[in-house]
Formats: sequence, C-alpha cells, structure tokens
Amino acid sequence: MAAGRVTPSSSACRRPEDHHLSTSRPHREVDVPALVEQARAGRPRALARLISLVEDAHPALPEITAALVPLAGRAHVVGITGSPGVGKSTSTNALIRELRSRGRRVGVLAVDPSSPFTGGALLGDRIRMSDHALDPDVFIRSMASRGHLGGVSWATPQAIRVLDAAGFDVVIVETVGVGQSEVEIAGLADTSVVLLAPGMGDGIQAAKAGILEIGDLFVVNKADRDGADSTVRDLRHMISLQERQAHDERADGEHGSGGSDEPPHEAAAPRRWRPRVLKTVASAGTGVADVAVSLDEHLAWLTGSGTLAQRRTRRAAHEIETIALHGVRRRLAALTGGGSVAALATEVVAGSTDPYAAAEALLARLVGPASPPAHPDADPS
Repeated sequence: MAAGRVTPSSSACRRPEDHHLSTSRPHREVDVPALVEQARAGRPRALARLISLVEDAHPALPEITAALVPLAGRAHVVGITGSPGVGKSTSTNALIRELRSRGRRVGVLAVDPSSPFTGGALLGDRIRMSDHALDPDVFIRSMASRGHLGGVSWATPQAIRVLDAAGFDVVIVETVGVGQSEVEIAGLADTSVVLLAPGMGDGIQAAKAGILEIGDLFVVNKADRDGADSTVRDLRHMISLQERQAHDERADGEHGSGGSDEPPHEAAAPRRWRPRVLKTVASAGTGVADVAVSLDEHLAWLTGSGTLAQRRTRRAAHEIETIALHGVRRRLAALTGGGSVAALATEVVAGSTDPYAAAEALLARLVGPASPPAHPDADPS
C-alpha cells in the first residue's frame, strides 16, 4: 500500500453547520462492501475515499460504520496535542519513523485549522511528514477542524475507525492546538501525549488549562534549548502535587463514608498510571525511542488494569449521544422551517404559554410525549 497523499479535505467547501444536514447536492452511489474490502487490502485511494465520505456526512455513512465496527478495535490510538510552536508535526514525523522501525503500520490524522474561505485544511500539504510519502505502511490525512472548539474535527472518531479497521497498528491524531477548551483529544485517544517546549510558559499553561488531567505522557520537545530541565522539573512537581491532592481526596472520601482508617492495600485496586515526563529533540530524533517505549508501557497498563475497555466504552457512549443529538437537530431544523417554533414563540410572547411548556410541546413533536422537563441546572442523576 502506498502512503496516502496528504491533501486537504475533499469536502473543503462544506461549512461547519452543513454537516449532518441533508443538502441538495447529489451524492454518488457508493459500493460500501467493495470500498471497505479495498481499504482492508491496503488501497490508499479506498482509505481516502472512506474518510472523505465520513467528512461529507454522506448518506452511506451508517452503512459504512456498520461495516467497519466489527473490524475495528485493535489499533492503539495516540493523541498528540500542544501549543503552536512546540513541534507537533516534527514530533509526529519522528514518532512515525520510530514506530516503523519497530514494524508498526501507522495511520495519521492531522487536524488542521480551517480556511475561512473554503473550510478546508490550511496546512494540508504537511511538508514535515513528506519523508514517509513512499512508505507502503504509512497513511497520512489532513482534516479540517471547521471551527470545532475541541481541537479535533467532528469527523475524527469515524476517521479513526476507518484506519483502525484497515489494519493500522497505531493511529496518531495530531490536533490543532491546546487551550482551556481544547482537551477533547483525551476522549478520543487511548493514550494522550502533551507536547511542551522550554521558554514558552507551557508548564504554567498546562496547569491553567487542565492539561495535567488529560496527559498520559508529557514530552518536552526542543530539549536542547535553555530551560528544558527546569520545565521537566516543574512538570514533575505539578504532577506530584496533583497526585497528592487526588490521594487526599480519596482518603477523605473513605473516612467520610465510614471506611477503615487503614490505607487500602495496593493489590486491592489497579495501580494508578503515573504520567511520564520525557525530553526529546524531535528534529534530530533524540529521545523519540523513549516515547515509543512509554507508549507501549501505557498500552500495557491500560489493558492490564481494564482502563482501556472503560475508556473505549465511554468513547462509544459519547459517539452514540452525539449521533442521536444530531438526529434531533435535523428534526428540529425541519420543524423550525415549517414554522412550528415561530408559532410557539408567538404564544410565549403573547403570554398564552411559557417557554417550558412550549419546549415540551416541541419535544413531543420530535420524540413523543415525555415527563415534565427538569430545570437545566438540575442533576440528571
């Protein structure tokens, strides 16, 4: 299989709000079984076509998903995130090389910012990863974020499934960037790698943004620069403080519930994963082998502790909810276009009904009668 040619999304002209909504643009017929079979056989065109269908929210998407699900679940999904300028693409390129040296087939989904004009991926050329263009066991695809705030594209979970079902051992998801709202990669990946660089204030930013909570591996790239050792030291200190705080909270919970004052035995529960803090110089390949080893160690811990199954179950639950919500939005859009919402709004303004009763009436038209709606701030449990 030839490595996938890295190009912007074929659905570049679609706006974010167009996804999951039917359009007047005619869709080409798709032979899903043949396409999936070709992807499994290592045909890069078939892989690219499947991911394009995912991004386009093609009507055949449910059939594609049904065909892929039984074939997926074997790949190690690795998320790589970090602030702009820390060297995400260079690090991904170096990690691909290291994983290939270990005989792994590698798929990469590089989520890029969207063009404000076309909606396509701005950095679709991915020049830094062109070293692998002729490798038959590497496939790289750029995907546009299209304004999605979580640092990943809405289509990323389905695209991961495509590469997983196609037989890749490792699927790397490189995100747009990282910030206080861009921690969604932790919900998509089995292992989350947070890249930082010395002299950029990343240690403090990590604590502010809650990145310490999502990182399984912290990699200080550009470690040949001044300040690398202090960045590593600060990260390890913050991780230790976080672990101590978590331990104290668990102890308070046990004592508050009438539990024994004696500390629980280590063997009574799976050992907690302690995030690794590593140093690399990705441009020279230095330290990348340690990252690969730590990825294997984390996967072994996930499997042995049962955490892998738990994470993937949560991921599937979130995907089900997302698909269901998009279905509700489609039906709501149809009612809005038919004037139902406007009529209810008129009644609210006139005082003949209230917003809760109007919302209940609208929901009844969407999904049937239900119990009275709870307050938005109420605990759903």
